[in-house]
Amino acid sequence: MINQRYKLDFFKQKAIAPLVMFRIIFGAMLLFSSVRFIAKGWVNTQYIEPQFYFGYLGFEWIKPLPGNLMYIPFVLMVLAALFILLGFMYRYSAFVFFICFTYVELIDKSNYLNHYYFLSLMSFLMVLVPANRDFSIDAKLFPKIRREVTYAWHTGILKFQLAVVYIFAGIAKINSDWLFEAQPLKIWLQAHHNVPFVGSLLQEEWTAYFFSWMGCVYDLFIVFFLLNKKTRPIAYLAVIFFHVITWLLFPIGVFPWVMIFSTTIFFGTKFHQQLLNGLKSLFKWSKKIPEKVKNMPSPKPYVRYGLIIYIAFQILVPLRFLAYPGNLYWNEEGFRFSWRVMLMHKEGNATFYVTDKSTGRTIEVDNTDFLTVRQEDQMATQPDMILQFAKMLKEEYDGKTFSNHKQSITLHDPAVHAEVFVTLNGRSSQLFIDKKHDLTTLPYNLKHREWIVPFEK
Repeated sequence: MINQRYKLDFFKQKAIAPLVMFRIIFGAMLLFSSVRFIAKGWVNTQYIEPQFYFGYLGFEWIKPLPGNLMYIPFVLMVLAALFILLGFMYRYSAFVFFICFTYVELIDKSNYLNHYYFLSLMSFLMVLVPANRDFSIDAKLFPKIRREVTYAWHTGILKFQLAVVYIFAGIAKINSDWLFEAQPLKIWLQAHHNVPFVGSLLQEEWTAYFFSWMGCVYDLFIVFFLLNKKTRPIAYLAVIFFHVITWLLFPIGVFPWVMIFSTTIFFGTKFHQQLLNGLKSLFKWSKKIPEKVKNMPSPKPYVRYGLIIYIAFQILVPLRFLAYPGNLYWNEEGFRFSWRVMLMHKEGNATFYVTDKSTGRTIEVDNTDFLTVRQEDQMATQPDMILQFAKMLKEEYDGKTFSNHKQSITLHDPAVHAEVFVTLNGRSSQLFIDKKHDLTTLPYNLKHREWIVPFEK
């Protein structure tokens, strides 16, 4: 019974218009984001200038291309996004974008953003769905691929991915700092006291509490209102209002616009069909599809199992923090890839010491000799990055000789210690990493890091 219902829900045929329109919208967003990244000079500042990169566990082997060759994956992303938009060599283009974008994001975790992870997942899903089977160059060149229907899961999996982002973001907001202290919004809103007309309002304490509670309610329930035909128009107005406000107040890049336009996938078939028909009329595209190519081919048996695995993965990964003791926002174990959007304001000060074990002679490290400002800011509050930096320092200083006006010091198999202080959501600065640990002897893995000083409320 369950299996039959699953087949009915996921493999029934629906109009392809929503999927085609999403391809056009998503391709346009990818194109804009890729061009913007190059135009802002971020390829150079984030992937060429740094001397050291904080790779993800298991992916440390992924390195940037040398020098200006690093522009190659970004140029490929621009072309691939354009081809996705046009539906030209669609599957190959979607695959190229996914590979290039994910490669770039795996180079350095100090560049991690929730919306980058979201785009990587969505571009992967776009490889799987046949969004080029109508109103595309592919359909023009190969009329036999044209269809007026598609399987429900082709759009359903995209809705699911958006639902995961919203609902887990809402669940994450059910914590004392966000709801009962209005943190970190109290801190962030203070920076907008000069905003015309509403600057003074943003300084009011109740404003921070209002935004905190409304943000939680919005994330928890907006998907359900979007799924309901009667409440969808009002819900989408709420989507626009919410994301425009966050875009105006907070430096979170194109993420609000990505969510605004992606959420149109929740609109009904009639809405998308009207948009698609309008585009077809504008470009004089034939609306008639031959009868023999109207229906979809039979689904492959492995598709349902792949969907189950993907859905399970997306649900379990954000919940992995439950396997770790302590305060999640302090330890950050299970924090990434869990849709915890704008939930903490964390600042740190990390001082590293390289010590010759045989003589006890010590050198204090200037972090800026190795890291960019962004990398240092991120590293100073994230334990795994602190550990990675310490191990890099050991390699960098081992066997090197340093001289001053009194003596020369040659370091052999040095130890690396760090004294790190961190402030979380406006609290007083607390000791985060004690200087007593030789960080080079500590394992870099997924186990709980007992060497982090426990959080004091």
